[in-house]
Amino acid sequence: MSYFKTAMLLAGMTALFMGVGYLIGGASGATIALLVAAGTNLFAYWNSDRMVLSMYGAQPVDARNAPDLYRLVGDLANRAGLPMPRVYLMDNPQPNAFATGRNPENAAVAVTTGLVQSLSREELAGVIAHELAHVKNHDTLLMTITATIAGAISMVAQFGMFFGGNRNNNGPGIIGSLALMILAPLGAMLVQMAISRTREYAADDLGARICGQPMWLASALAKIDNAAHQIPNEDAERAPATAHMFIINPLSGRGMDNLFTTHPSTQNRIAALQQLAGQLGEQAPVRTAGAPRVRGAASRVGHGADRRSVAALASASKST
Repeated sequence: MSYFKTAMLLAGMTALFMGVGYLIGGASGATIALLVAAGTNLFAYWNSDRMVLSMYGAQPVDARNAPDLYRLVGDLANRAGLPMPRVYLMDNPQPNAFATGRNPENAAVAVTTGLVQSLSREELAGVIAHELAHVKNHDTLLMTITATIAGAISMVAQFGMFFGGNRNNNGPGIIGSLALMILAPLGAMLVQMAISRTREYAADDLGARICGQPMWLASALAKIDNAAHQIPNEDAERAPATAHMFIINPLSGRGMDNLFTTHPSTQNRIAALQQLAGQLGEQAPVRTAGAPRVRGAASRVGHGADRRSVAALASASKST
């Protein structure tokens, strides 16, 4: 995404934040909201990656405790012309992944234990290449700041219920406060949708080119999408504003936050990758209902040393 479009989207989020403040406290509320938004943007720029990683209990890994995973990330980062990102593992049975960080020099790639254990090495390479594409496209800063501001908008809107319910205090009244609680988070969600749908297609395309095999990513998307509907991600359910950061929407659909998905249709993404594969000379199709094994997949990053390290790290994270 261009810097201009990024700035416009962030300006839209800030304007929404100010609008919420105005409805709660008039001109003074809008001014306070502007100052809070500026502070939130500044804080998110420097700290949002650490906040998101901590929120999901992500544990750093390296060449000693996850050699295959770490080496795979390093190889793909080299192919993408990127510095080596930090690598994190989340103890979560749902296969999924995201990237974060304010720039390529401070980027991090986080994958779940479910992803490492359920995908072939080739499919895992496709997923990591997709996340590195976000880093290369500078999407990661936008994703984390958007998640931070969206969460702040929801929080302020809920405060409006307590501080804006009295019309004598120039608040929006009880009906206005209820409408604010519903419409403000939905507005933030619409901005997230505009960001996510565009960046996912672009990251799919670049990620497929980084790993050199679009069907590896297509196969992984089919598997992850199928699992995401069956295996809940409790951390994501508690923090739905971060759902747009993942390669596949981690929300189960139990709550209102899933009425408007932040991700494009997986079928459409797979179709685009199949078209790209045709352009690059590949032939293998992918079925959404059950992704086939990638030809020539002799090893899995879920066996041997990495399987043992995943179990050890998962146990350690539960005890802390």
